[in-house]
Amino acid sequence: MDNVTLHAHFDGEQIRLDDPYELQPNTKLLITVLPKRQSASEGEEWLFVSVTGLAQAYGNNEPEYSLEMIKEANPEYERR
Repeated sequence: MDNVTLHAHFDGEQIRLDDPYELQPNTKLLITVLPKRQSASEGEEWLFVSVTGLAQAYGNNEPEYSLEMIKEANPEYERR
């Protein structure tokens, strides 16, 4: 049998599949417990923390760095 991902939920007593899927008795399963989704306000708070951190990392007078200023090029860098 190929690996397949099935969506399910715990109803307080049993793990229940969200969609019908035929399983044979003694079929081995792996269960991954997912965290609850963040609320919109929590996501906005993380965005604020990220923006604040970037603002502190780069000052208003940050110079623009040109390719000519590179002393040693990274051979694994793919320019896009």
